[in-house]
Amino acid sequence: MESPRENFYAVWRERSRNVSALREENGLPTERLLQAIWQHQRLKRDQLKTTDGRTVRVFHPGFVSVEGGPDFRGAVLQIGDEPSFVGDVEIDLRSTGWRAHGHDRNPNFKGVRLHVVWDAVGVQAAACQNSKTPDKLKLELQPLPPTLSLQDKLDAPLAELSLSLENEALRSLPEALRGQCSAPLRELSEARLEELLHAAARVRFENKAAQFRARARHVGWEQVLWENLFRALGYKHNVWPLQNLAETKARWSRGANSAFEMQARLLGISGLLPDELTRAQKSSDTYLRRAWDVWWRDRDEFESCILPREVWRFHGLRPANHPQRRLALAAHWLADEKFIAKMEDWCAATVADKPLLGSLHEIFQVERDPFWSWHWTFKSARLAKPQVLLGEARVTDLAANVVLPWLWIRAVEGKNETLQREVARRFFAWPAAEDNSVLKLARQRLLGTSSRRGLKGAAAQQGFMQIVRDFCEHSNAVCLDCQFPGLVRGWNGSAA
Repeated sequence: MESPRENFYAVWRERSRNVSALREENGLPTERLLQAIWQHQRLKRDQLKTTDGRTVRVFHPGFVSVEGGPDFRGAVLQIGDEPSFVGDVEIDLRSTGWRAHGHDRNPNFKGVRLHVVWDAVGVQAAACQNSKTPDKLKLELQPLPPTLSLQDKLDAPLAELSLSLENEALRSLPEALRGQCSAPLRELSEARLEELLHAAARVRFENKAAQFRARARHVGWEQVLWENLFRALGYKHNVWPLQNLAETKARWSRGANSAFEMQARLLGISGLLPDELTRAQKSSDTYLRRAWDVWWRDRDEFESCILPREVWRFHGLRPANHPQRRLALAAHWLADEKFIAKMEDWCAATVADKPLLGSLHEIFQVERDPFWSWHWTFKSARLAKPQVLLGEARVTDLAANVVLPWLWIRAVEGKNETLQREVARRFFAWPAAEDNSVLKLARQRLLGTSSRRGLKGAAAQQGFMQIVRDFCEHSNAVCLDCQFPGLVRGWNGSAA
């Protein structure tokens, strides 16, 4: 085999990179290279010690965080004589990064159990400063976790690691970090894998339906639909405040004569109606003045429903998912007296001549909102082109998680077997939703690939998420005591 210097592609690769992972000013690696070194554990693993001299054992380095917060989540570690534990890991070039980056004041970092750095200078000073912090303030700070310096713990020179790791995709798991079920799952045929995922999806579907039935016994079928539609609009960041709004719907939904009046009321009750004009966006200020004209009239009546603004999360949100915009969309649904009847008619009608997604999308989509089709939030500038208030990916989420389970369990309660079969058929025929971080990690862990093999439809995606909930979330990163790999082997063997 040719040496790297004789291989022209290797020469091109090295020349284009110029060992760019080293910073010229101090010879420090980039933080990204340090993350790759940690993920692939390119370390003298038997020599790892914290700055206070305790041995560090890494049973699993954790999974790259894709939504902010600590760099790695779910690491399995042992420090000194402590029992092994699961915790987060933060990677910084210097130990001073813990405070310089505000980790000590960020509640998202409260699960960090190890601070991995290149240069550990200043650790003792930071600990000393923490000891002098007033007790009242200490309660607001995240404690300084044990620190591990990698500066003299690499298993190869930094330049060599730069060449081999700098282009590694951090979100792709090395072979050694894949789940124990990866091998038996990869042995399944496409048809057998789909059968497994659909079986898991049916469990998830029926569990959701059972939850709807239990709640409907107390509040009725229409109310449970609204509560779960609002939850779905909250995506994952704002599920609970939106559900809270839906739970008080009976108190604030009457008397609004238009979608705009409903928007003003929802934005006021949510605490998301700004108190001041932007003074920069004329269209926003015009809308805001009109909304306040409505809300001034209604506020006293609905004061007991108003949410504190602190319940909302905005960090990491896509503009289209901002709760102000989601509430504006919900207002249009609420203003449509035939909204629920349209869904019921859609279920009863034959849609073979129409795409499933498109036919439901017509019900949920708002043709045009005078303000929100042109703005992401109150503060954003007017968009050059109007944007839909609900994309097809979110319609798929609504269908799989809310609409179809709700329609199916109502058919079960009504003993309408024909309708049950039709709703189930639509569920398993529904096209795949947009990919997300849970699905990507599940495929890497369970299938050992980032491709979408086996995810031909929304039901397969739902099946993957059910497997994660039933097995992965009850084990740890090294699959301790997980029965799923053995169950797959036995199931596949029984079919042979």
